[in-house]
Amino acid sequence: MTLARIFSACTLATAIFASNVAAQDSVAPKDAKAYIISPSDGEIVTSPVTVVFGLKGMGVAPAGTAKKMTGHHHLIIDSDLPPLDENIPADENHIHFGGGQTEVSIDLAPGEHTLQLLLGDMNHIPHNPPIFSQKITITVKK
Repeated sequence: MTLARIFSACTLATAIFASNVAAQDSVAPKDAKAYIISPSDGEIVTSPVTVVFGLKGMGVAPAGTAKKMTGHHHLIIDSDLPPLDENIPADENHIHFGGGQTEVSIDLAPGEHTLQLLLGDMNHIPHNPPIFSQKITITVKK
């Protein structure tokens, strides 16, 4: 076997091992649950809107913290859940709370908006099984 083939085989083995370790680290209990404490589904609010996050069966830890049974929140605004086996996007519709925050005050334009929480592991990847809240709809009045 040539040195290049040995290197390739080692690289592949390392990648497979790393992905298996990452998948094992992000395992979540089946009864874990994310939920939005406030506002309530259907509520009429004014901007800025304070959104309070809830989590049951897991702990909250900042992004990058390698601690089992923990994760950090991502607030999805006016969008569907992203692919649940990939990094959660970071944009105006997918807000990361990598510091371990459990609430936020956000400015939203008047009108109807949807909000949903998705828990991410230390690398911003959803757990297995994924932990996400029910999607709620709020109306921001002028």
